[in-house]
Amino acid sequence: MKRLENKVALITGGAAGIGKETALLFAKEGAKVVITDIDEEKGHETLDEIKQINTEALFFKHDVSQEEDWKQVVAKIIEEFNKIDILFNNAGIYIIKSIPETNIETWNRLMSINVTGVFLGLKHVLPKMEKKQAGSVINSSSLAGLTGAPGHTLYGASKGAVRVMTKDAAAEYASKGIRINSIHPGYITTEMADYASEITNLSKEELDSTYPLGRMGKPSEVANMALFLASDESSFSTGAEFVIDGGSSAIQ
Repeated sequence: MKRLENKVALITGGAAGIGKETALLFAKEGAKVVITDIDEEKGHETLDEIKQINTEALFFKHDVSQEEDWKQVVAKIIEEFNKIDILFNNAGIYIIKSIPETNIETWNRLMSINVTGVFLGLKHVLPKMEKKQAGSVINSSSLAGLTGAPGHTLYGASKGAVRVMTKDAAAEYASKGIRINSIHPGYITTEMADYASEITNLSKEELDSTYPLGRMGKPSEVANMALFLASDESSFSTGAEFVIDGGSSAIQ
């Protein structure tokens, strides 16, 4: 039996990168996958790929910072599938700036996506899971939510908030059969790593060398962690931090 057979999974930021890799993997493992993203073109392209694996899949344009968007997306999923078993709060943006360079507009924009977006996902999906007395939520935090780095006050604050929000929500919903965990990747070979290389003036090879394993992570490695947490294999894990950083936090 496939590990997510007949489960319904909602993945935000599912059009590319880690979200896309996870969506494809979940579909291979039997899930009915719903991806959302603000990028409609990439979203539909990814949906086409998912449907080659499992035709029971959907894409919705979705701004995670907007509560009305959440209401509409969740309502449509319940109408189509009658449940949500898995929520991967994956959508987020990455900005590296010093404290003096960070204006309040930039602060508010990033927080609205990285923090408010996760909160709204919990607010609107958890009651649906509670009706079934079961569910798994995976919140995407970061190594930056565990350790400090220059230029990461804004981003790190958002991911630290996700880390603790996860623990609070896990404590609140454990008795209702719902597990909520956070994942903490280091640099993964996605557009975010490309951006980091450009901003820091470090080559990909130099970024690779900062990890004890000698390289950055792959989207598939994060997807495999998300699969473990989404499946019943992680049935005794909730409120926990799962680090995917090639050993980086071990030496910091």
